[in-house]
Amino acid sequence: MNRRGLGAAAFSTVAAMILPLWATSPEQSPVHADGTYSSNTKAEAKRAATDFIPDGGFSNGAWKTTNWVDFDYDLAGRSNYPGNLTSVAAVWTDDSIYFGFRCRYDSLNMFEGEDISKERWELWNRDVAEVFLNPQPERMSHYYEFEVAPNNQWIDLEIEKKNEPFNDASWNSGFQHATRIDKENHVWTAEMRIPLRSMKVQNIQQGSAWRVNFFRAAGHGADNQRMFLAWSTIPKGQTFHVPSRFGVLHFAK
Repeated sequence: MNRRGLGAAAFSTVAAMILPLWATSPEQSPVHADGTYSSNTKAEAKRAATDFIPDGGFSNGAWKTTNWVDFDYDLAGRSNYPGNLTSVAAVWTDDSIYFGFRCRYDSLNMFEGEDISKERWELWNRDVAEVFLNPQPERMSHYYEFEVAPNNQWIDLEIEKKNEPFNDASWNSGFQHATRIDKENHVWTAEMRIPLRSMKVQNIQQGSAWRVNFFRAAGHGADNQRMFLAWSTIPKGQTFHVPSRFGVLHFAK
C-alpha cells in the first residue's frame, strides 16, 4: 500500500529561506480529528542527578539505570521487522529531557554530502529516529517533533494540528544530539537532549506523566517500499500524526 497522503504547505529552514512545500510521507500527513487518548502503552523516564552532553554512545551512567522499551512493528501494528528492532530510553533532570535510541538496520539511507549542522527539511524521507512529545497532555493537538538521522542530521518542529500548515519548522528548540554507527553489528545509536524551556516547561514533577510516541523510518525507495515503525501503533496506519495514539511517559525517581 502506498502510504503517501495529502500534505500541507510548510516552511523550509534548510537555507534559512521560507519556501512553500508539500509534505507527502506518513510522518507529515495531517489528521485533524482530536478526541481522547486511546493508547495505554507506557514508558518510564528516570531522573539523573546532573545534565550531560550527548555523545551517541550512552557513556553517561544515567543510561545504565533507566528502562528501555522495544518496538519493531509497522505503523499499523500488522507486521514486525526484527531486523529493524528499535530500543528507546528516557532520562530527565531539572533542565532537560533526554532520549536514547538503539536502532538495528539492514542498510542505511541518508542524505550524503550535506552540512549536518543545518536543519534538514524533509529529513523523514531518509532513515530517522523520532520523538513526538507532548508535555501538556490536556492540549492534545499541540506537541513537538524531534528527528535525528544516523549521520546526525536533524530537524525539530512545533506541531499545532489546528493550524495550516500544522508543522512549524521555524521553531528552534536548541536540542543537542549525537549519533554513532556500528557497521560491524548493524546498529546505529542516537542521544537527544531537549531543553525544557524550549517547550515552555518550567520543571518536571516526579510522578507526573506526559504523552509521547516514538517512530523509525527506514529503508530505500518509495514509501510503499520503506518501513515506518511505531512504538504506540496507529491502527489506521496512514500518518504518524495521530496524537490520540501517543503513549504515556511517566517520570520516575
